[in-house]
Amino acid sequence: MYPIVLTLHSLVRWAVVILAVTVVVRAFVGWFGKREWASLDERLGLFFSISVDVQLLLGLLLYFFLSPLTTAALRNFGAAMSNPVQRFFTLDHVLAMAIAVVLVHVGRALSRKAADAQGKHRLAAILYGLAVLAIVLAIPWPFEIGVGRPLLRLG
Repeated sequence: MYPIVLTLHSLVRWAVVILAVTVVVRAFVGWFGKREWASLDERLGLFFSISVDVQLLLGLLLYFFLSPLTTAALRNFGAAMSNPVQRFFTLDHVLAMAIAVVLVHVGRALSRKAADAQGKHRLAAILYGLAVLAIVLAIPWPFEIGVGRPLLRLG
């Protein structure tokens, strides 16, 4: 079960990243280009939110039940904090991604409630942009020493 969920977590990451870039670019273009808020903006925000939620659920399954790294770290949290790899996956990654999930949902809710198109785009650009920053900082990129993981994991 662990390899399947880990592979899905790796694949869904790319849906999150692609949707994140798309919604942020559209939001900034809409904000500075004084474009109307389109139904596509609404749908992309929804799909971005859904992809982040799916990624969160897969991550929580790994974190609490399936990953030997985090389940061992949770048994001895103090020792895990002195190990950079365990600390990254047990604390840093999870905390930054939780912040990103909150920012995505707040960004979607506030942008939907804004009175005009400019406000919608501005709120989406700022809050989705901050979420993307948190996501990019928390992804275990292959070039990161110790915590790096493959860009695409297929089993």
